[in-house]
Amino acid sequence: MDLIALLSENTFYEVAAILVLAAMIGAVGLMLRQPLVVMFIALGILVGPSVLNLAQSTDNIHLLAEIGIAILLFIVGLKLDLRIIKSVGRIALLTGMGQVIFTSLVGFFIGLALGFSTLHSFYIAVALTFSSTIIIVKLLSDKKEIDSLHGQIAIGFLIVQDIVVILVMIVLSAIRSGEGAPVFPEVVRTIGAALLMLVVTIAGMRWVIPHLSFFLAKSQELLSLFAVALAVGLATVGEMIGFSGEVGAFLAGVSLASSEFKDVISSRLVSLRDFLLLFFFVNLGATLDMGVIQSQIPAALIFSAFVLIGNPIIVLIIMGLMGYRKRTSFLAGLTVAQISEFSLIFAGLGFAVGHITEETVGLITLVGLVTIGLSTYLILYSHQIYDAISPVLSIFERKIPFSEQDELTDEAQDYDVVLIGLGRFGTRLSEMLDDHPELTYLGIDFDPEIVRAWQKKGKNIVYGDMEDPDLIERLPLTRSKVIVSTVSDYQHSKHLMKILKEVNYPGKVFLTSVHEKDYELLLTCDPEQVLRPQQMAAINFYNYYLKDVLNEEHATGE
Repeated sequence: MDLIALLSENTFYEVAAILVLAAMIGAVGLMLRQPLVVMFIALGILVGPSVLNLAQSTDNIHLLAEIGIAILLFIVGLKLDLRIIKSVGRIALLTGMGQVIFTSLVGFFIGLALGFSTLHSFYIAVALTFSSTIIIVKLLSDKKEIDSLHGQIAIGFLIVQDIVVILVMIVLSAIRSGEGAPVFPEVVRTIGAALLMLVVTIAGMRWVIPHLSFFLAKSQELLSLFAVALAVGLATVGEMIGFSGEVGAFLAGVSLASSEFKDVISSRLVSLRDFLLLFFFVNLGATLDMGVIQSQIPAALIFSAFVLIGNPIIVLIIMGLMGYRKRTSFLAGLTVAQISEFSLIFAGLGFAVGHITEETVGLITLVGLVTIGLSTYLILYSHQIYDAISPVLSIFERKIPFSEQDELTDEAQDYDVVLIGLGRFGTRLSEMLDDHPELTYLGIDFDPEIVRAWQKKGKNIVYGDMEDPDLIERLPLTRSKVIVSTVSDYQHSKHLMKILKEVNYPGKVFLTSVHEKDYELLLTCDPEQVLRPQQMAAINFYNYYLKDVLNEEHATGE
């Protein structure tokens, strides 16, 4: 313990020790495939008064934590792209709002039933509402599922949640400012402050920031410094006018969201954000009194079960009613089976203004630890879990999940080409086929929004899922000359080849792969050819552009 006392006497030694422990605990989390959020909260408990009592420089840690929160919200605003919601249609909005309303209402009544006060139940319910954008995007990216249908829907309703959390913080700002004062005047004043900041942000986006960022972009280091200064500066302005520092930082990000440099800024600030958020979670864990929150463990387990089971179920219900297959609904639903780092920030704000107690903060933190930890494994092994419980999920699926018998498609017609999967690659192929009106083709996709869009254009399209065992019988695949599947999932392609061989399909089949290992495996399925879009693009670029340029340069050099 003498070593702990020595480290605590010097702030530099203390922070150095915390960083070393963070790296060690982070490595353990990596082996356990756990997000760093969970491990950093555990680190906070370890260095807090309950264990080592190492974190003595609370003011310094709190300052770094506040800057980390400002940069986190700045990046959220920077990446706020409403086009994603539009691209996945109304499903993102309806699912996002449906989950928010369901979780908050049921969570509120669970809190009352467990004996919490109305205000505490409100805070708990709101905290349970938000899902972690950072964790979900990271896991979906690692699984290469960001561009999948369920991935895009998940990102869509996460954006809806991000908008809701900002609105909740605005309301909290009004409540915080109006502590001990009439509520209505404070709400009016807060709305006025919000409008003022919004006007300043819009004016900056139009007349100042584009020119300034273009000038500063001559130095990426200076551009990054400007972004941090803007985030912290607007957060400070928000606090000074009695509004909200968190929302100020968010608006700072929004002001740069339309800038052509936003991706550069975001990529350079992500590491800084993660580093500074370490201190937020350390600060959170260090302030937890394990003796106090032990009594909250039963309630935390009940709320955790609700988040892990209830949130995915509401997504399953909404998406099922809208005509989505149970597989898509289930995979999208699992992404909301945890609470967010915003939930912990929200709880911290409530504690700071005296609305909730340390026990309630501890409860929300415990729910975060449990749900984030378990949902990580649920998302990582989502396909295996789906395979195991697929029959049970049929109750969340319509008998006919979508309008599979499309009046625009003549089921008896023979097609030259059947195109399965209408993403970027498939859509481009269809556009090239449109240049040859003598050819007939049928599009198949399992995204209802894409189906509707093609129907409006009068194109031949039907709703179909490659996992559907009746796909061959329902659709005129066997009467086509060529089948092109642009779906890059190996298991789906293998299943397609299996059922085509069972019916002795006489035409040619082209499959698609984006990974080398999948390419080798698909070759064993005996397709006509396995398409690799990236390699094809590189070959075309070389043959049609680079080769001629190099030949010209070579001839000039001679």
